[in-house]
Amino acid sequence: MHSYLARQPVLNRNKETVGYELLFRDGPNNCFPDVGDEQATNRLLADNFFTHSAKKATGGKLAFINFPYCSLIQRVPLMFAKKSFIIEILETCEPTDELLEAVIELHQQGYLLALDDFVPSEAWNRFLPYVHFVKFDIQITPIAKAGFFIRRQRDRVEHLKFLAEKVETHEEFEAAHEAGFDLFQGYFFSRPEMIQRKTLTPCALTTMRLFQEISQDIVDFDTVEAIIANDVSLSYKLLRHVNGMTSAQAKPVTSFRQALVYLGEERLRRFISFVATAHAAERKPRSLYGLSVQRAQFSERLSKQISQTISGSQAFLAGLFSLLDSLLDHPIEDLITQLPLSDEVKAAVIHQQGPLGMILRLSQAYDQANWAEVAQLCRTLAVPESVVAELYLESLQWSSFIEKSSAD
Repeated sequence: MHSYLARQPVLNRNKETVGYELLFRDGPNNCFPDVGDEQATNRLLADNFFTHSAKKATGGKLAFINFPYCSLIQRVPLMFAKKSFIIEILETCEPTDELLEAVIELHQQGYLLALDDFVPSEAWNRFLPYVHFVKFDIQITPIAKAGFFIRRQRDRVEHLKFLAEKVETHEEFEAAHEAGFDLFQGYFFSRPEMIQRKTLTPCALTTMRLFQEISQDIVDFDTVEAIIANDVSLSYKLLRHVNGMTSAQAKPVTSFRQALVYLGEERLRRFISFVATAHAAERKPRSLYGLSVQRAQFSERLSKQISQTISGSQAFLAGLFSLLDSLLDHPIEDLITQLPLSDEVKAAVIHQQGPLGMILRLSQAYDQANWAEVAQLCRTLAVPESVVAELYLESLQWSSFIEKSSAD
């Protein structure tokens, strides 16, 4: 028996991930859930909160959960601790007296509530004192109109936070930011925010040099050690990571050479990949770093399920480098051609071609809860959707662990 889950990041004004909206998935045979809203909510709660796996999927951050009308009237959220999630009142709910009574009770019990896909109307005004988040779909409600509503409500309901949904571009993020939104949801953060430069910055250059070295068939540890030695922050992160893994040892690891002896070449190559990616993302939302690590893990695990001819390490590199343009603010073509990668990896990362390209497309489709695309790619790759769902959740848990440890 498997549970199925996807997530959409929620970012603050600094592009830092503060939570995730958890999305219900019905199983291997139904890309779009063939169940009603009530059953979908109940299944998501039963599968992911009674077993505590949702905390792993969100990395301990906020979870936004959709609740339809009947679930709210029946006070279903009261079955769970008030800190478990934020209750999203679905846009299909009618603003009845009965619903208002439920919302007031949940508010008084200390639960946090959100109005999903909100469209301003007089009927919903009486709900505003009892909710904490108002979510606007900016593809439906113009940003200017939402901004006018935000300015009016700031003085009336001080505790309200406003969330812009379906922010697809950097320009939309800037406009929503200017309009007064506090939180943002969409895929703009995972797309390149292109800044054309003639040269890379020192931090980015260090990262690129490390990527070049670990992409070689045989890692030159002398060269890698020299690169690390010239970057205090990166050296510190690496040693913290290694000593966290070797805490049971009598003596701490104090040099990169000691790390090499303990880890060996392949594990060290992957270790550098994780930390160097985190290092590159220091001025980026941490969700972008986490997504890179998660995608690398998912790609490697999936490659072992679909073909003996696909190298797990090549799949890992394709997943890791698939967001390199967003991390370093340079076109992906320019970056990937500087690395000694196989033609298969380059074709996958730049054009999403070949088996590795299909793996990347499947990872992206799952990130976006595009179940129709997921089903099509699973059929093409001849892998059961239940297997993909399990591997995706495993990769989420792994990336959360890595992201947490690298922040220490």
